[in-house]
Amino acid sequence: MDAIAAFRVLNLNDIDSEDYIARFIDQGPKEEKKKAAGTKMTIGEAIAKGLKDDVKAMTLELLETKSEIEIIDTLLIPALDEVGKNYEKGVIFLPQLIKAATASQEAFEVIKGVIAEKGDASISKGTIVVATVKGDIHDIGKNIVKVILENYGYNMIDLGRDVPVQTVVDAVVENKVELVGLSALMTTTLVSMEETINAIRKTGHPCKIMVGGAVLTEDYAMKIGADYYCKDANASVMAARDVFKE
Repeated sequence: MDAIAAFRVLNLNDIDSEDYIARFIDQGPKEEKKKAAGTKMTIGEAIAKGLKDDVKAMTLELLETKSEIEIIDTLLIPALDEVGKNYEKGVIFLPQLIKAATASQEAFEVIKGVIAEKGDASISKGTIVVATVKGDIHDIGKNIVKVILENYGYNMIDLGRDVPVQTVVDAVVENKVELVGLSALMTTTLVSMEETINAIRKTGHPCKIMVGGAVLTEDYAMKIGADYYCKDANASVMAARDVFKE
């Protein structure tokens, strides 16, 4: 039966691997809190379950009594933090992490719309440039990092994949960014990552650089001049918080 469950994932019959996760989640650590009957679901719980429509509706309802910043700081960010902790502990897995991030994005879109209507200033906590380095066309990891950081309130400039060194440098300098995220999945493109880091340093622009990718190690990241080694999206959040002094 285990083999059949795995086959359904590989054959794209089990969308988002939900059945597979449900089957094997008992084999990992669990932290389950029983909910009293009739208790209304919170927006944090809706985010954790990836319920986009519920999150959107709850956000609209919350805006009737709370400010935009209050919702972000006291409800959305703590909810994402909790999801991140559960991911680290193995309570949830990557598909659930992505669904939670996507659901929370519904709340941020509603809030951004309200702020735009009011003509208020942006709620962005800072601007971050992300790119997959020259020669590397793998961008799934970079895209996940982008989504997670967007939902933590950062303005993301995504340069895409196979990005030339000078394109990254220009984006960093022109936008005066304080943090850059570089990704590489192939050992052959680690040279491009190092070249990009060196080129950014040569500009004298005072920004921090975080790097990630399956072929990287923390030792190698430090060797090529990075400030942060991010083994996953949660680590990138920690790096961003450190840079922007949250």
